Amino acid sequence: MRSTLPRFVWSLMLLIPLMVSCSPSPQASSAPSCSEASVPCLQGTIQVQVSTNRGEITIEVDGDAAPITAGNFVDLVRRGTYDGTAFHRVVREPVPFVVQGGDPKSTDRSVPLNQLGTGSFVDPETGQSRMIPLEISFRGEENPRYNREITNPSQLDSLTLNHERGSVAMARSQAPDSASAQFYIALKPLPELDGRYAVFGRVIAGMAVVDEIRQGDRMTKVSLVN
Repeated sequence: MRSTLPRFVWSLMLLIPLMVSCSPSPQASSAPSCSEASVPCLQGTIQVQVSTNRGEITIEVDGDAAPITAGNFVDLVRRGTYDGTAFHRVVREPVPFVVQGGDPKSTDRSVPLNQLGTGSFVDPETGQSRMIPLEISFRGEENPRYNREITNPSQLDSLTLNHERGSVAMARSQAPDSASAQFYIALKPLPELDGRYAVFGRVIAGMAVVDEIRQGDRMTKVSLVN
């Protein structure tokens, strides 16, 4: 029997898949510009090719709107962090939601899928998990805002990047500044996530491949295009 719950209720219930478990870590500090950032930072845009067992996906990463989030992602791509990782969570029912992957733990194929979603990138130089601050940009503002969710509806109308179909954003735990490596691709517009999760790019080619991804599929190689 088909549920009679409104679709937005289902969407709110499905927010759980975007949460990642992580050990406590110091809150990341805000960084008003790349020149002052203590973590990788990107200015401008760059394309990333995601090769999967289903086909090719091209993501445009936006460092103008999300310099720290985009910089972190590009740095992990350069390090090969995503090569061999799994799409450990795919939510299509009762309504399309997200495809989520990038847990570094998933390169170990002996780890069951139901135990994934807890991993983060561990910086080899420090031996510590690298977390980045929640980063939200607004049209007309020179720099993004950091460390805090945006819930005011009037402010959400001015976001630079929204959760549209094909948007790419960072998964995190309940703590705003806890994103690390895991990311998700929106399968439909998800305005209920706007201001709560950091969108940093969009799929510009291969969305049909994203639609075919199933839980357990893998990123065989993730690399920079330009």
